[in-house]
Parts: sequence; structure tokens; C-alpha cells
Amino acid sequence: MENGSFLPLLPSDVGSATILHTMDWTNLPTISTSRLSLRQITAQDVDDFYEIYSNPEVMRYWSTPPLPDKQAASKLIDEIQDGFRRRQMLKWGIALRADDSLIGSVTLFHPDFTHRRVELGYALGRAHWRQGYMGETLRAVLGYAFDTLNFHRIEADVDPRNGASVRTLERLGFKREGYLRERWQVNGEIQDAFFYGLLRPDWDAVK
Repeated sequence: MENGSFLPLLPSDVGSATILHTMDWTNLPTISTSRLSLRQITAQDVDDFYEIYSNPEVMRYWSTPPLPDKQAASKLIDEIQDGFRRRQMLKWGIALRADDSLIGSVTLFHPDFTHRRVELGYALGRAHWRQGYMGETLRAVLGYAFDTLNFHRIEADVDPRNGASVRTLERLGFKREGYLRERWQVNGEIQDAFFYGLLRPDWDAVK
């Protein structure tokens, strides 16, 4: 179907349109879990943000290289906030409730409220791997995406060599739908990607 074709609004479309127009696009909602606070990333987070996104291990399978300096980190934080205002992404900082320190991020980006789909991305600081933080984060964000934002489909792509991320997605009900050859080129390296999708019924079966 070509873009721009006219379609009648279905009941689900009406709900999504209401969310699009009534959501406060100036304040990212905070989502709390037992150990974490998923909140807006601010200029005060620049030190923690830089530590996470400058780490080559964290960025090994990302589609962008590690941040070179804190100035780049500050610029990226500004771009994240602008992307939210433009309704292009919802990016939460993952903060420990104990001290509010930033340990990672999770993003819903390229939201399509007409077709009720969105893409998912995430990163976690190296010191906090293998402690269950990302699973806790993603369960909260997926619940918000389906229950509050009324999405029907969530997509993610992951480097086939990133076994931990593959296992995380599959535990949450994501289904592998494709293999995208040479999808990314980062720092001179060509990377393939697994393509995953999670439908609302898939989520209902595992949540």
C-alpha cells in the first residue's frame, strides 16, 4: 500500500490518534520498577552518559561508534530531548532508584501511531551487566508501549554475534523474522542483523 492512501479509522486507530494528540510531548513520563527509575536523560547525567556510551564493549554491536568525548555526549543528550519534542523517539535513562545514577538507556523510536508499531533499542553500562537490569527495564517499557501507548507491534534488530541481547529478546517473546545481511557499517566494519518482531498477543502470552 502506498503512503498517503486514505483509510477509514478503525476503533484501534482512534485510540492511537487520541494518545498521539493527548500525550504530553514536553515531559517524558517516568516509569518505576522495583530497582529502577526509567526517566528523562538530562544535562546533569552527562558524566554517567559518557561513561556508558564511550565504552567499546557497550558499543560493540551498536550502529554508531563510541562517543569520543563529553562534548559529544552533551550534544547527543540535546538531540535526544529534541527527538522527543519532535515525537520521533521516547528515550528513557535507566537509573538506579537507590541513588538515581544513570546506568543505561532504553528507546522507543520511529513510532508509527497509524499502524501501531515502534522500534526498540537499549544499552546498559558494562559494570551492570548480568544483574537482570535489562530484563526488568524491557518488561516495564514493553508493558507501557502496549498498554498505555496502544502499540500492536514492536520491532528490534540485533547483531547475530550479540548472544546476550538475542536471548533477552527471545525470553520476552520476540520472534526472529529475518536476517538482514550487511545492514550496518560502523568504524569500517560491516555488520549483519537479526530482525525481531513482538506482537501484542506474543507479549500477552509471556508477560
